[in-house]
Amino acid sequence: MVLRGPRTAAATLLADLVVTAVISLVIFGVMVGLRTETIPGGLKLVPRWSAALGLAAMVVAGRLMLHLIWWNRKPGARSAWSPAGMMPDWARNLKLSGRFVRPATLIFALVLPFLPFTDRYILDLSILVLTYVMLGWGLNIVVGLAGLLDLGYVAFYAVGAYSYALLAHYFGWSFWLCLPVSGILAAFWGIILGFPVLRLRGDYLAIVTLAFGEIIRIVLLNWYWFTGGPDGISGIPRPDFFGIVGFERGPGGFADTFGIEYSSLHRIVFLYFLILALALLTNFVTIRLRRLPIGRAWEALREDEIACRSLGLNTTTVKLSAFATGALFAGFAGAFFATRQGFISPESFTFTESALVLAIVVLGGMGSQMGVVIASVALIGGFEVFREFEQYRMLIFGLAMVLIMIWRPRGLIAGREPSIFFRTRKTISGALVSQGEGH
Repeated sequence: MVLRGPRTAAATLLADLVVTAVISLVIFGVMVGLRTETIPGGLKLVPRWSAALGLAAMVVAGRLMLHLIWWNRKPGARSAWSPAGMMPDWARNLKLSGRFVRPATLIFALVLPFLPFTDRYILDLSILVLTYVMLGWGLNIVVGLAGLLDLGYVAFYAVGAYSYALLAHYFGWSFWLCLPVSGILAAFWGIILGFPVLRLRGDYLAIVTLAFGEIIRIVLLNWYWFTGGPDGISGIPRPDFFGIVGFERGPGGFADTFGIEYSSLHRIVFLYFLILALALLTNFVTIRLRRLPIGRAWEALREDEIACRSLGLNTTTVKLSAFATGALFAGFAGAFFATRQGFISPESFTFTESALVLAIVVLGGMGSQMGVVIASVALIGGFEVFREFEQYRMLIFGLAMVLIMIWRPRGLIAGREPSIFFRTRKTISGALVSQGEGH
């Protein structure tokens, strides 16, 4: 038997840190330490060894903290639930605090446009964040509740955007008429995608959905006479105030009708409340569906498809309903995106968008509504915070994702608990019987 004393442990730790430092220097020396700059006649390498050394030092310090704090914890401390199945105090307090966080977040979202520090930039950023919150909640139905890995979710987003743009361009339909039509068409394409993948799962399902998203983008790119091809569609009509008045300056406008001073922020504030209402609608419908039999069927499919079939559930209907519902909300978000931008093109609906929305769902916690909100604010808002550090933005983004996957492998707020489960037990006539309770 080999005994490991303090010196052996210290030597092992030192060796691990040395290896970490060498690997970090190699990686950051290539990625950060050398930068290319364009000069007349070619490229020039500009060394930045101080930045590479600083990043390597941060990695070594993080590795040391992992050894001292994380990996030396007592056995069993990593488990969030005790063997007896009781909720620990910190988890119970976090759950109780969530009852106050959600109303406070909603109140803050409602009063944000009227706060003293709110300007055009904050409103535009908030609209972008809410758009991704809505997309995240829609994809959460497919990935978080039904357990179907969808890498082509941006296709439904594109269908909703182009549906509104084309209907408004060729037929002159208003936004309020196109909004439900865009969602229905996106849901229809969700069903079309669902049929070929009924017998697929896991990686195979991800590959097929990824291919579907690329097919939609390429069709939009090459169907030039109808979709405008790479030139896109411009001049998309802006939404008016519930079909009553527009937001233009002068007689008959919003300001003139309601007797207030004209401001260009009126339209932006209206767009903010519009996407907020659509996002809240998505959240409300998702929560209600989750407590209905169809929502419980999604959760059963997520946990075990074979057991789901053995219980007599029609997995075909369950899968198609999940794809159609998630695509419906993506279509709504796409129509809003088109009317907000006033211009769309296939370049707005690449695989990167699907990956970003999926990252929001996974990092926030699959099945968690509040987790999607937190992840959207962190990812979309984080890109804006680090805009001045454009060279390191993606590097910091990737590092943050790795750290979250190490410490919180199920996301920031894990939400995979079923809506109905057996939690308490009662003894009846000498037999131990479980009593079901639902969330």
